[in-house]
Amino acid sequence: MSEKLLVIGESRDGSLRNVTFEAIAAAKKISADGEVLGIVCGDSDLENQAQEMIYYGADRVITVKHDNLKTYTPEGYGQAVMAVISDESPTGIVMGHTSIGKDLTPKIASKLEAGLISDATDIDMEDGKAVFTRPIYSGKAFEKKIITSGITFATIRPNNIPALERDETRSGDISTKDIDISDIRMVIKEVIRKASEGVDLSEAKVIIAGGRGVKSADGFKPLEELADVLGGAVGASRGACDADYCDYSLQIGQTGKVVTPDLYIAVGISGAIQHLAGMSNSKVIVAINKDPEANIFNVADYGIVGDLFDVVPMLTEEIKNMK
Repeated sequence: MSEKLLVIGESRDGSLRNVTFEAIAAAKKISADGEVLGIVCGDSDLENQAQEMIYYGADRVITVKHDNLKTYTPEGYGQAVMAVISDESPTGIVMGHTSIGKDLTPKIASKLEAGLISDATDIDMEDGKAVFTRPIYSGKAFEKKIITSGITFATIRPNNIPALERDETRSGDISTKDIDISDIRMVIKEVIRKASEGVDLSEAKVIIAGGRGVKSADGFKPLEELADVLGGAVGASRGACDADYCDYSLQIGQTGKVVTPDLYIAVGISGAIQHLAGMSNSKVIVAINKDPEANIFNVADYGIVGDLFDVVPMLTEEIKNMK
């Protein structure tokens, strides 16, 4: 039987999140010769999203339109995905390890009575089987997992498996599947986001994170200016959130978001183990702290000892001059 990998697309504000394209690349790693089938759900305007999945490597995409799919609910999306799985019988399923992915995939795995490898950061092939690498113990160690039988089901951490190059010459079949999405016990009336506008924190290539050292909500303004110049997002430690300097939607750490940007600038963050669990796998870490003994310097690739209110504006200005 030829392999068929189902990639569950995830959109926000009418556009696919980048992790969807990374999931397509992951599916290609699992089976280079197999068919990559995408699914995208919503209430309208899904053709453009489906076409983007084709451009990024999907061979075929199924769209599921219904009024009950306007916003995500586990019941609505679960019914849509399970119907496609029933019809297509994929040998593997891949989705991003996002808030929605972490909610939806365990429910589907339970219905399929299948195992689920969550939060994979890399995929290698050994003897024809996919070997998934995932962090454990708050990122202090890594484990490798292989699914020996049954369906291959995994979620991937954003910013770890590069998406394939977008190719507008690629073509593939896009079809619409009619599914009666019913018996929805949860109805979303309104979505209110407290997160700052701009780059999504979990997918940002550059993150400027502030800790208690910023001293106040106004102390985040220099960080926002630096993030704007670098095209990045602003994050925070739990200490800053607990002190009411910013909203908890910005929290990075063991009890917040786990991020792996190309560049992570920790500003006024001491480096508690709970915070390191959420960002220690960043590709390049820069620490700015006036305490030379701060633990954050132990994981930083580059460190600046100084007052953040002097250093950050200088850094912002220098970057502006370079541009």
